[in-house]
Amino acid sequence: MAIGPRLGWRRKRTDQGGWALLPLRLMVGFGFAAHGYAKLARGPASFAAILVSLGIPAPAFTAWATSLLEFAGGILLMAGAFVVPLSAPLAAIMATAMFGVHLRYGFSSIRLKALSAAGAEFGPVGYEINLLYLAAIATLAVGGTSPLSVDRRLASRKRRVNEEAPASAEARSEEV
Repeated sequence: MAIGPRLGWRRKRTDQGGWALLPLRLMVGFGFAAHGYAKLARGPASFAAILVSLGIPAPAFTAWATSLLEFAGGILLMAGAFVVPLSAPLAAIMATAMFGVHLRYGFSSIRLKALSAAGAEFGPVGYEINLLYLAAIATLAVGGTSPLSVDRRLASRKRRVNEEAPASAEARSEEV
């Protein structure tokens, strides 16, 4: 007996509520927040030096903007707040990293250079992780709101207000 058909009802129930997006949203948000925090902890000036070597305009401003956007944007993603509007700037950061840094190293995110008594030594990271982040951001943007999110709470509140408004207008017109 195949397992797939027996678990089909659970998959359908999970997909209907958007629960499948929750772990994705949490992991992508945490990844952005962690990278933003690392840039802020080291000081945006050290990230600005990297941006200068890439030829990015206004490196000091861009370093601060990128660091804060990754950190705050990651936290907001984890909370499920403003997921769609955040998707474009976060995707732009990923695309810039992919084309400006990682593309020249090929696809693989793991490049073993050497194995010594101290452990494995890895080379530069390819663009595999950038593509995963871009796919995840796109999935979150088109997937709609997910459970335990600010966006879903705001949408349900707006829907409730819109449903109550016509009812209260009808009540007032009956009173007249």
